[in-house]
Amino acid sequence: MAKESMKARERKRQKMVEKYAEKRAALKAEGDFIGLQKLPKNASPVRLHNRCQLSGRPKGYMRQFGISRIEFREMALNGLIPGIKKASW
Repeated sequence: MAKESMKARERKRQKMVEKYAEKRAALKAEGDFIGLQKLPKNASPVRLHNRCQLSGRPKGYMRQFGISRIEFREMALNGLIPGIKKASW
């Protein structure tokens, strides 16, 4: 389980990226790189990191489901994810 502060920091970055998205796009279109540098660092989408929505785990993230591999396995074994079953051959 990730620390609450790390999850909160990531949510804060996400909000800032959304807030400055239009302004960043306009500055990029104009080629105003000095204006881009004046924006907050966390306004850049590059600084975002994918985290599990349930546990906050940063590694082993599955984009298709938005959760980590560990949470995915538990949910799949409990039948909580439709269409997913354990492979056996």
